[in-house]
Amino acid sequence: MSARIFSPAKTAMQSGKARTGNWVLEFDPEKPRKIDPLMGYTTSGDMKSQIRLSFETREEAIAYAEKQGLAFRVEEPKETKRRQISYSDNFRYDRRTPWTH
Repeated sequence: MSARIFSPAKTAMQSGKARTGNWVLEFDPEKPRKIDPLMGYTTSGDMKSQIRLSFETREEAIAYAEKQGLAFRVEEPKETKRRQISYSDNFRYDRRTPWTH
């Protein structure tokens, strides 16, 4: 049984960074998913895929995995690259593309 520890990124529907500082421990799937022939639903007999544990820090998540004897991997969060743009740049006279209305 193995698990992954990661810090979730903000969703596309979020404008702020709420709920992005915590760390999550999820178990890797042990059985492949299969399609139910009658209804077409995707099912799995793996109950551990439903478990999602949240921790305040990365160290707490690692300590829990070690205490439980879980094989784990830590996925570091990616740094966000923010461009600093100015509203007044939309109206510069030397724009590369002409401003249209």
